[in-house]
Amino acid sequence: MHEVELTVKGLSYSQGKSGAYALILAEKGERGRKLPVVIGGAEAQSIAVAMEKSVAPPRPLTHDTWVNMLKEMNVIVEKVVIHRLVNGVFFASIYSVDENGKQLIFDSRPSDAVALAVRVECPIYALDSLLEQAGITPQEEQEADGTAAMEEEELDTPEEQSREELEQLLEEAVENEDYELAARLRDKLDKLK
Repeated sequence: MHEVELTVKGLSYSQGKSGAYALILAEKGERGRKLPVVIGGAEAQSIAVAMEKSVAPPRPLTHDTWVNMLKEMNVIVEKVVIHRLVNGVFFASIYSVDENGKQLIFDSRPSDAVALAVRVECPIYALDSLLEQAGITPQEEQEADGTAAMEEEELDTPEEQSREELEQLLEEAVENEDYELAARLRDKLDKLK
């Protein structure tokens, strides 16, 4: 079974499912297929925090705890593979090696596997057959005009808000562990520079 390496292209609010997000994984290479995976808000937040290294949570998130545990047990995560789709639900596996060289494979939800992968900086793969089945080609994306779903949500703050007000909102968002809002506020502050 041929594995295709993917990168995390982004996260967007899911139009079809309330409270859910779409994790967009993009194929490396010429074909440029994308694999949208619907995930929960907590997992989306965890992935966003790991990708936005400048937003540090006041206490470790679940996936940070996993990384700490794996390090203590001398387990190295080698890769994550999304390998199956059944009734609209994706399945993944986390491939790792313990200190004795024994390979360990753990079943996982793709959202948890990706949240771990972005933290330990290991590759993310999907089976080519799965991308053929559920992937979206650039041509299909253009035909469906799916670009609107891929755009980031605009932050609903007036342009006249001061830098100090935005910094206060950012601090409150981090304290409340709303890392998605914190990332958007940070981006808004960066634009003001």
